[in-house]
Amino acid sequence: MGKRLTQIATRTGDDGTTGLGDNTRTSKDSLRVQAMGEVDELNSHIGLLLCEQMPEDVRVLLVEIQHQLFNLGGELSIPGFELLKAEAVLALDKALARHNDQLPKLQEFILPAGNRAAAQAHVCRTVARRAERQVVALGRAETLRDTPRQYLNRLSDLMFVLARVFNRMNGGDDVYWKSERLKRSEQD
Repeated sequence: MGKRLTQIATRTGDDGTTGLGDNTRTSKDSLRVQAMGEVDELNSHIGLLLCEQMPEDVRVLLVEIQHQLFNLGGELSIPGFELLKAEAVLALDKALARHNDQLPKLQEFILPAGNRAAAQAHVCRTVARRAERQVVALGRAETLRDTPRQYLNRLSDLMFVLARVFNRMNGGDDVYWKSERLKRSEQD
């Protein structure tokens, strides 16, 4: 990986390019830089989520996810480099199963709402999906391993489940979409 930053304002990006971890330069609007930016934004949103009250095991999980997202961003910044391990995807699978098993089955779609932690988890979910789409686009243009895409896919699912967990803290519940089908079944 490239050297660590000791100076933040280098002015080397004033021409619309940025340096990658392999010391090459690329356009700031390249697919690779866009994917890196989406992952960075996702990590920032998780940082904001961590400002909320939550169970300690979820807090530990989210901090680990932040580290893994940094690995993912590092991998994206160095073409052909592997930093995010397949074990990170398996860890998300385990967390997803553990937290989802505690929730009631969904009978209807839910809105991205509820308490503030749940709403922020939904923001993380949608940003994870956007990051995933950007990684897919990059993978169509350049050779990428499957792990970054898989990690973002699982992470968006986990953030949906965690939003439901957060909504249940202190006796709350999800906010359900009032669909026409639901209205008809309630009237019958």
